[in-house]
Amino acid sequence: MLSMDQMIESIQPGTILIIGEYHGQKTIHDQQMSILYSLRSKGFKVSVGLEFLNYTDQDLIQKYRSGLLSEVDFKSAVKWAGFDFGLYSPQLLFPQSADGEFGLGLNMPRSVTQTVSKNGLASLTQDQLNLMPPQFTLGRDTYRERFINLMSDGHIPANKLENYFAAQSIWDDTMAWQIVEFVKNHQDHVFVVIVGEFHVQYGGGLPDRIAGRLLNLSQSDIRLTNVKIKTISQVWTQDLNQDEIRKELQPSEKYGPRADFISLISP
Repeated sequence: MLSMDQMIESIQPGTILIIGEYHGQKTIHDQQMSILYSLRSKGFKVSVGLEFLNYTDQDLIQKYRSGLLSEVDFKSAVKWAGFDFGLYSPQLLFPQSADGEFGLGLNMPRSVTQTVSKNGLASLTQDQLNLMPPQFTLGRDTYRERFINLMSDGHIPANKLENYFAAQSIWDDTMAWQIVEFVKNHQDHVFVVIVGEFHVQYGGGLPDRIAGRLLNLSQSDIRLTNVKIKTISQVWTQDLNQDEIRKELQPSEKYGPRADFISLISP
């Protein structure tokens, strides 16, 4: 297992670095900031994309980052709910606009994914369809299998599981679309993406979607010569014994490696 310093040494301009996280844990967010500062110390341009902000709110994000919108007004405008915003604002504010760096929202508006979760893809209005990523498809079968296994715990009715997977697929593909749209015009940046851990593990979610969209671009003669995807998966060790930790670090016989890099995180 590589150290964090060795991981940083492997990063080059053009890298999309996807960091999976368990939401709301300060230790994890502290590590994210450490990674960002380490990348900056290497002289890289570092831009950041966040799962919890919608791509349709980019104007509001820019106003907040430039000081034209207070934190209170920003959270109200983007309808921030749930996790402590103070754990995410440092990452969003980290990129330096004066140096040509960007902080981006990546996700689909929740109104779209909630519509799909409740009533399926066929229930989307034309306005909602206009927000969808081009050439959208559902996630691959192994990703669906992992998602269904995770969600088949009684919290979601069995007859809604496929709708929820469709919403998850929209989530992943919208982020991938926005990431690729950014990097094709900013190949001199390291683009750090902060998302939930499940989106990153075993490649089937967000990394798979990004790779597919990059391949489509290369087939369209858009040259992305130095763009690479790197993933960090985090193992929250608080309630795990040593045998359980070792198991988490091993590649899955069915799904393959968990990520390019695995980080052990404790409170």
